[in-house]
Amino acid sequence: MFVLRRLPALLALLILGAHFLRFGQLALVLLCLALLVPLFVPRPWAQALTRWALLLGSLVWLWTLVEDVRQRLAFGEPWLRLALILGAVALFTAWAAWMMREKKSQA
Repeated sequence: MFVLRRLPALLALLILGAHFLRFGQLALVLLCLALLVPLFVPRPWAQALTRWALLLGSLVWLWTLVEDVRQRLAFGEPWLRLALILGAVALFTAWAAWMMREKKSQA
């Protein structure tokens, strides 16, 4: 179950890394790849680090959504499909961060 709860985070980090690679931000690509290591370390600090990185990643997706929609509106191009796709990716990334939360042990 530990690994299954981390698969969405793994996919979200890889997609975020691809987003940064598209813009040539190699340092952020390497950071996303480096965050794959603490993803599977069963320590609270490692899980918190990954969770915060994913939350920041969802903010990056929302920022990208706003900027790309502004650009499309300025040029009179269609923007709704772009907004739906980027919004879904931002929600998926936030959901992946939520899945990283620690389960409360039942005593």
